Amino acid sequence: MIIQLCGLSGAGKTTIAKNVQRKAAAYGTPIEIIDGDKYRESLCRDLGFSKEDRCENIRRLGFVASRLSNYGIVCIISAINPYEAIRQELTASYAQVKTVFVDCAVDKLIGRDTKGLYKRALLPDGHPDKLNNLTGINDPFEAPSQPDLHLHTDEQSIATCTHLFLQFITQSLSLQQAQYASVASN
Repeated sequence: MIIQLCGLSGAGKTTIAKNVQRKAAAYGTPIEIIDGDKYRESLCRDLGFSKEDRCENIRRLGFVASRLSNYGIVCIISAINPYEAIRQELTASYAQVKTVFVDCAVDKLIGRDTKGLYKRALLPDGHPDKLNNLTGINDPFEAPSQPDLHLHTDEQSIATCTHLFLQFITQSLSLQQAQYASVASN
């Protein structure tokens, strides 16, 4: 299974994914996190932040996830993933792709600002430190039209979101196993 997390910077995508990975390991469920920030330092360092580059970034992350998923590893792509079209493309390209929207109101994210990105994006135009392409502030984010799971990190604790996400993975894997068993018995 491939799970594409999407949501604005600072919403809690990687934190929740790491918590789920740790808890799932206790049950013997292998999970690999394909972190957009980390992959931008290696596999995707040639990409910028234009719409085309952001989509290509997701295509590459999806390809890596598909290779690992073929070996029974649940792959969580943790990236902003701002465009509905590329999320749909991934869903159409690979089997068992799920979309999880990690949602948080922008005002809460501005208050958290764990990486200082919102402060930089909100600087006046012309300021030398201004960040001109922060998704949700001065670059678009298209909320998923029908996510398989919608987490609200501005209303729910990280512990609650972790529990809901792990439950979602467990249920999805059980459904897959039941479908495979049904096909095998026919």
